Amino acid sequence: MTNDLCTLTATALLEGYRKRTLSPVEVTQAVLQRIHDLNPKLNAFNLISDQAIEEAKASESRWHSGQPKGLLDGVPVSIKDIILTRGWPTLRGSKTVDPKGPWKDDAPATARLREHGAVLLGKTTTPEFGWKGVTDSPLTGITRNPWNPAKTPGGSSGGAAAAVAAGMGPLAVGTDGGGSIRIPCSFTGLFGIKGSFGRVPAWPLSPFGTVAHVGPITRDVTDAALMLNVLSLPDARDWYALPHEPRDYRAGLDTGVRDLRIAYSPNLGYAKVDPEIASIVKAAVSVFEELGARVEEKHPGFDNAAPIFQAHWFSGAAALMRTVKDKKPCDPGLLEVAAQGEKVTAAELIDAQMKRGALGMHMNLFHRDFDLLVTPTLAVAAFDVGQEAPDKDTRWTDWTPFSFPFNLTGQPAASIPCGFTKAGLPVGMHIVGPRYADALVLRAARAFESVRPIKLPELR
Repeated sequence: MTNDLCTLTATALLEGYRKRTLSPVEVTQAVLQRIHDLNPKLNAFNLISDQAIEEAKASESRWHSGQPKGLLDGVPVSIKDIILTRGWPTLRGSKTVDPKGPWKDDAPATARLREHGAVLLGKTTTPEFGWKGVTDSPLTGITRNPWNPAKTPGGSSGGAAAAVAAGMGPLAVGTDGGGSIRIPCSFTGLFGIKGSFGRVPAWPLSPFGTVAHVGPITRDVTDAALMLNVLSLPDARDWYALPHEPRDYRAGLDTGVRDLRIAYSPNLGYAKVDPEIASIVKAAVSVFEELGARVEEKHPGFDNAAPIFQAHWFSGAAALMRTVKDKKPCDPGLLEVAAQGEKVTAAELIDAQMKRGALGMHMNLFHRDFDLLVTPTLAVAAFDVGQEAPDKDTRWTDWTPFSFPFNLTGQPAASIPCGFTKAGLPVGMHIVGPRYADALVLRAARAFESVRPIKLPELR
């Protein structure tokens, strides 16, 4: 029974709470036991709450009195250790952050979850300052993939994804500055969405600037839509936030994809993709055709956006590291990209910003002809832990060609599992929508999921 409680979705938990067939306290106890059993092996959490049971008891009391608090009352949720949490240190995977704080503020995502009664389980691991697409740091060490602990779960929200995949809470808050929700969801077989830029309020602004997003990591699409209902609520501290759109993202999820125009691009016209990954994704795309969508193989028609992204990301790393006095404890890779960022001139950065704008316009025009763009989420499957990339002398941006372009454009983009390699590792399919069409991306993902349900790893 304990194992069953740990694999239930948030939606199933809430239904059980309503019917009084499930108890928030029993669920939280089961999840905490799961964390106790598995976290020493996977290293997904770097902080575990000592208040979770008390929060669950308060939730249970509210349910028994017929007055649940918001949309997630009693649902266990984890917070990536990049996101501020009042009373807990936010160390960002770095030995350079003083744990003493003070830690007086909740980020918007944390505040909304508290307001809606979620049980906060703790903080999940991240590479130092979330700088790369795998999850290991000088502070917390290596985080591992529940499907194969010798492999990385990806990053930078790798702790969040490892936790959800392993049954250590049904929901997690992640961040995504270049793919950091979608990368680990692809490697661990989960659903995750980076909404349109500004959809989920964020504060303080990421040191990497306006490529950074906040969003949900879940075991199914409905839970992500539910979570987005909460995370997208307004917060005046985010100057970039979109005007709040009062809607239920679960509405219309099951409308399907009939007659949608879907462009399928196996490699964006330039990316090198592992043949096994390419084959799995190509086969999965046929599901949309079976569901009545009009699928056409079509590249979006832009050049490799890596130089544009790296000018933004590496200069952000440089600005961040200027604030760090003692750099000796830092991840050497972070110091390397920061050193590259120091070489980016003001003229080069402005040029990158102009090219970013042109890329965004190009995709706006592309979506006049296509409702959605589908690609692989990543060019590779999960590789060995402890390295930034599967090949030496390459950076994380070399194996993530499909994710970061859409951080630059601010479009909604999601990863949904679509198959497994011969080695038994999950493969993700990437669904990209026009700006502000978050609901459409969710709808397409739900249609795919209805035919290909998400599977979880069998863990002992």
